[in-house]
Amino acid sequence: MASAYKDKESHRTLLSFNASWVSRAHTIFAYVAFVGALIIGLCLHYHKIVRNEFYGYPHEWFPSVSATIGDRYPERSLFMFFIAITSGPRFTLVGLWYLLTARRGNALPKFVAATGIFRTLACGGFTYVTSTDDHDRHDVFMISYIVATLPWTAGCIALSSPNSRAVKHRERLAAAFFATIVPMVYLYIQHKVHRVPGAYTKYALCEWSLIILDVAFDAVTVYDFSSLEITVRDLQGLSNGSAGTSPCHIQYRNRFTSWKRGFIIGEANYPSV
Repeated sequence: MASAYKDKESHRTLLSFNASWVSRAHTIFAYVAFVGALIIGLCLHYHKIVRNEFYGYPHEWFPSVSATIGDRYPERSLFMFFIAITSGPRFTLVGLWYLLTARRGNALPKFVAATGIFRTLACGGFTYVTSTDDHDRHDVFMISYIVATLPWTAGCIALSSPNSRAVKHRERLAAAFFATIVPMVYLYIQHKVHRVPGAYTKYALCEWSLIILDVAFDAVTVYDFSSLEITVRDLQGLSNGSAGTSPCHIQYRNRFTSWKRGFIIGEANYPSV
């Protein structure tokens, strides 16, 4: 009994935080990546990034997402930097959503998680293969991302709690997202086929609207994750030196064994307000 108590005492908590911070971090870094690149691009290379293959300023007066994030330095580098940081919270968000919704015998959570991972990789594709590097492959990655958003969005709504505040926000954001795609496709045809002046600027505004709505949709997980807590524990007391303090013992452990850390995700118990 005493031994069990001692073992429990040695499980020192190194870090503990509410899982909703994963959603907040993802939202902040994603918006900083896109909005930061847009602001810098408008300030430094406005006339260059609003120009397309047919027209420039004043017919076209707002840049597309691809021109903003991939054509010029330093906005391209800033975007890549913050998107790289966003990938950590992004993968964690997908994993937490799977853990929260997984049920025995239900394959939908696995499918949604796989779709979420694919979307993240597709985002990396159109981020690091810019339109300047390879326009066709850049478009393939971006279209793949938009197409994969359909099952991701529908799956997240289906797995949400029926009466939760989150599902209402998801339904509204999803409706706005897919409603925006229709005029965006129409305007792209007007630009590419009919070469209508100003059509690409309107297309770009729709494109930026999709970015805002897409990030906002994933930000809704802040409501779902508020009941979860992420805890990192030292299972062997290595952080306070209770698992062997002699230099020889520490050297032996470093060479022949690995340090074990516990990673626990569970329901957070907070007092009611």
